[in-house]
Parts: sequence; C-alpha cells; structure tokens
Amino acid sequence: MERLRYQKGLPRASRWLHGRRLAAPLALGVLGGCMGLLTGEEARADGFLDDSKLTLTLRNYYFGSDRRNGRADQKDWTQGFLLDYQSGFTQGTVGLGVDAFGYLGLKLDGGPGRRGTGNLPVHAGNQPADEYSRAGAAAKLRLGQTVVRYGQQLPTAPVFAISTSRLLPQSATGWSILSTDISGLTLEAGHFTSGTDQVSTNRDGDLWAGYARRRADHVDFAGGKYALAKGVSLSLYAAQLDDIWNQYYGNFNLVQPLSASQSLTFDANLYRTLDTGAANAGPIDNTAYSFAAAYSLGPQTFTLGWQRIDGDTPFDYIGMGDNGRTGGGLFLGNASMFSDFNAPGERSWQARYDLNFKTLGVPGLSLMTRYIKGSDIDGSNLPVTSAYRGLYGADDRERELNLEGRYVVQSGSAKGLSIRVRQAWHRGSLSTGGSVDQLRVIVDYPLRLL
Repeated sequence: MERLRYQKGLPRASRWLHGRRLAAPLALGVLGGCMGLLTGEEARADGFLDDSKLTLTLRNYYFGSDRRNGRADQKDWTQGFLLDYQSGFTQGTVGLGVDAFGYLGLKLDGGPGRRGTGNLPVHAGNQPADEYSRAGAAAKLRLGQTVVRYGQQLPTAPVFAISTSRLLPQSATGWSILSTDISGLTLEAGHFTSGTDQVSTNRDGDLWAGYARRRADHVDFAGGKYALAKGVSLSLYAAQLDDIWNQYYGNFNLVQPLSASQSLTFDANLYRTLDTGAANAGPIDNTAYSFAAAYSLGPQTFTLGWQRIDGDTPFDYIGMGDNGRTGGGLFLGNASMFSDFNAPGERSWQARYDLNFKTLGVPGLSLMTRYIKGSDIDGSNLPVTSAYRGLYGADDRERELNLEGRYVVQSGSAKGLSIRVRQAWHRGSLSTGGSVDQLRVIVDYPLRLL
C-alpha cells in the first residue's frame, strides 16, 4: 500500500522549489523500476528503447466553485507534474515492455474552508495537503497487434474509464487486453480489482457504484469498435460490476460530408443496466440513451442533443478509490462540465455552438458554448432496499450553461502549451447539485523528454 506524502509549514515559494526537487527523483525512480523489470540484454534490444516515449506535462490548475444554498465554496490553485513513460517492445515473436507514470501535486493556494475540489487530499482539521505524489507501472506483452497489460493502468472503455477532470488522473489496477489485428476492428477486455482516485495514493483503493456508494470486489468488461465504412462506426460493450450490475453499451456514429466545407454528424449512445448477483445496490432496471445531430459549416458547428433516462434509479457508473469518486465511464451526450443529467426519469435537451478560429487566421484557438435543460426527474418510487432511495425527489429539474475557450500554441519554444478556460452556471434542485457557478483555468505544457 502506498502512503500519502505531504510537507507542512513551507512558504508557498519554498513548496514550489521543494516540488521541483521531488520531481527529479520521482522520474528517476519510475524509469529505474521499469528497466529493472527486464534483463540488461532485453532492455538494450532494438525497439524497447528506440520506441520509448517519456513525457513530462506541467499542469497549472485553478478551480473555483461558488455554491449557494448555504454551502461552503470550493476553491484551490494547484501545480501538477505528470510524468508518463511508454517503452517499446523487445524483439521476437513475443515482445515485452513497460508503461509507467509518476505524478506530483502541489498546493499553491487553498485553505480548510475551501476544501473538496478533488485536486488536493484533505487531512485532519479539514486542511488540504501541501503536496502529494504517487507512481505506478504496468508490464505489457505484445503478440502481433494484440497487447496484454497487468498493473496500474488508465482504462478508457465506455463502461469502465478513469476520470481526467482534475489535477491528477485516476488509475486502476488489473489485467487488460487490446487487439487491433483485424483491420478496422478494435477489441478490448479487462479485469480490474482496485482503483485510485484523483486525491489518493493508495493503489489498492476500492471500486464503487458511484451514485449508490456501494463497494464491489472487481469489474469485468469486454467490447470493441468497428469501422463499418468511411465515416461510420459501431461500438458494443458489456461489463459486470461484481454483485451490483450488468451494464451494456452501444454507440453508432456517422459523419456525412456534404461539401468541402459542410458535414453532418449523428451520434447515438445507449446504456442498459440491470442488477446482478446479490444486487448490493438494490433492484436496478435502467435504460439511458442520447442522440445528437451536428451541422458543420466552415469553422462553425451547430449541435442539438436529446437525452433520456428510463427507470426509477439514476444512470450510474463506476467510481474508484478511497473516496469513491465517480470515474469517466459516462459517454452520454448531455453529460457536461458540472452535471451528468442522469437522474431517474430525467429528460434533457442540449443546444451547442462551436467555433474554430483556424480558418479565421488564428490556428489553435477554439470557443464553445452550450445550454442544457433537464426536467421530469422523479426518484420517489424506489423500494427501501434501494441504495438510491432518498437521493432525488419528485419533479426535480435542472439547467446548465457552459462557456469554454481554449488556445494551443502552434509553434516556437512553447509549442503544445495549452490554456483552457471553462465556466459553468448550474441551477437546479439540490438533488442535481443546486446552484453553482464554477470556473476552471487549466494550463498544460507537455515536454517530450525522450
């Protein structure tokens, strides 16, 4: 079990320098551990080192939630160092390799009265930690175009995915297999037994039904994506969260060019969730689906979306770690910056506008705005055995407005540096998050070290 490490009592500037001194040995430790998994001859084999990639991302993150309804605000300013290493594979019929990461998070500003952003651990006295770090690795084996991994990983399947919405990403420990041996077809499967949330260093954290707050021993999933034709794809997945649910997912995506500067995109998502085994979260019989149609005209894209949750329970997805924070396994079209619009019985619609400034002479700059409104929420019909009972009332509703601007430097010494500003205004019943104004400013600077 990994332990949380944090330094108290340092002035802000000293903590920054202290973090930079920590980053170097953390990087060396990750690389040293990777190389130690192979013999010297294997490590020197063409491909393992020649195809290796080592990237350090510097992430500066301001997070502020102004919350009404008598609740305390949540604010902090943090700095992250995210080191990611991907080796190539040794030569031969079966290739061996290693993926590894090392993460360091520093508090630049944030006090006990503004905790709970998901960017910093919180300790005794409700005091956010001054710094924390973690590292992990996964061994990998390749046969043809099939890769098997075991260890700490960053899964991205629509039925089991980590969240990357905070300073540091989540991770999960287990087995996975990914195959692209058949042209146009990607297949994957996994068996995971633990997870680490954004603000924990415990690699043996729990897996959860996120909204139900029920622990599971493991999760299994399998599925894939197939390109039916140019611009047309179909995805199908199935997952089982031990003694809680079976979940099935399908996606259909179609991109139809109309001219050199115009196109239509249709995207449909469907989740079907049913209780299984001991049904530790109670009875579940839920269908969630979304549909979006987008029209692109030059640098502009206009999107309309519809989403519906059928069932007495909310659409739930897997959380991970000691705090049970929800992951990223939610691919419904109306899931937005603050709300998922996934309450029982909820119907929601979305209007969205995107503008890419590349054709207007400012490559790298983009803007987005969207408005989502949800209604008909009713969580009052659940039995006493349901873990979701009491989370929602009858006739609850919500709405959310998002604005987002992003700029990525296109050339020069700062090439790849991105600045992203996200603002959300959410209004709704307390069951949906109440009234919140949330601002996030994220600066990422990736440095290719190898």
